[in-house]
Amino acid sequence: MKQYRIAIIGCGKVAHLHAKAIGNLPNASLSAVWSRTPESARKFAEVYGVTACSDIDTMVRGEGIDLVVICNPHPFHREVAIQAAQAGANILVEKPLAATLEDSDAMIDACRAAGVKLGVVSQRRFYAPVQRIRKAIDAGKIGMPVLGTINMLGWRDRAYYDADPWRGTWDMEGGGVLVNQAPHQLDILLWFMGEVDEVYGLWRNLNHPYIEVDDTAVAIVKFHNGGIGSIIVSNSEKPGIYGKVQIHGSNGASAGVQTDGGAMFIAGMSSVLEPPVNDLWTVPGEESLLEGWVKEDSELFNRIDPTIYYMERQIEDFLQALDEDRDPLITGEFGRRTVELFTAIYRSTRDNVPVKFPLKPEYGHLMDGRLRS
Repeated sequence: MKQYRIAIIGCGKVAHLHAKAIGNLPNASLSAVWSRTPESARKFAEVYGVTACSDIDTMVRGEGIDLVVICNPHPFHREVAIQAAQAGANILVEKPLAATLEDSDAMIDACRAAGVKLGVVSQRRFYAPVQRIRKAIDAGKIGMPVLGTINMLGWRDRAYYDADPWRGTWDMEGGGVLVNQAPHQLDILLWFMGEVDEVYGLWRNLNHPYIEVDDTAVAIVKFHNGGIGSIIVSNSEKPGIYGKVQIHGSNGASAGVQTDGGAMFIAGMSSVLEPPVNDLWTVPGEESLLEGWVKEDSELFNRIDPTIYYMERQIEDFLQALDEDRDPLITGEFGRRTVELFTAIYRSTRDNVPVKFPLKPEYGHLMDGRLRS
């Protein structure tokens, strides 16, 4: 079994979850860390007994790093990903891939040119109830997916935004609920429904006057297969109720997953309160299976640490992709589709028109469509 040496870039709250996940994998070891703030890197390195590096190129080459996991704020993914790729490391980026399409394309191009793999963290794809829906779609059990919905009603309070200086700002976070919280559900919807043709969307800040960015967004989506979709995502509902993705097929059958329940998970600040479960299943002949699946998934939830377990599965998949020289489950190109979708909602709000796909970067425009000049 090949042993992989892994480094982490960025030492915030989510980086600790990745460090623990890496430590649980038999074919991986955390070997080094880098941060824009050297003191943060030093403290992180002391906790995990690894090397704190002052230079990304030296870290990758000098420590023999196979994979770099990028955990710094979204607008800063591009620069560090390109540096690490050019030094020869494969790249796994915390969601979203980047804050803008321009940054996304630059990262994809750099990894392709360097001959390294690029993946995006979307660990909810590894939930058993999510995998069941994907398999049902692939097997034709619901016919063609014709209606997909996201309902993600969460809450973020003042303490959340005050916890890190980058939160709630355009320059440092790149957006609000669309960029930071919704990418998991957006990724799953796109995985189930396929390519997008057109989006009409709106975003607002409903009850967080102390931040610059969106706390709520809605959208209507036209998919390339003729299906349609509805997206409602928000950080404005106390205490944070649930996140659901549901798919309805051309034969009338439906399948859904509640990815989050009770209150929305916040890395380093809260735990996952409820197990991810299928909350809807009307596939002909399989209706009676739902109760058993909920029991099975709940029992697994009670045996594991869900904040780490699914990150382990995603890193494990990436390392297997290296072993087998295949794409990881969530590639950089797929991660770009999520960026494209939330960018379309921002642009649609700005221009008050539906946005046609595919989208190209708006070079020189403020935050790729988020703000008016």
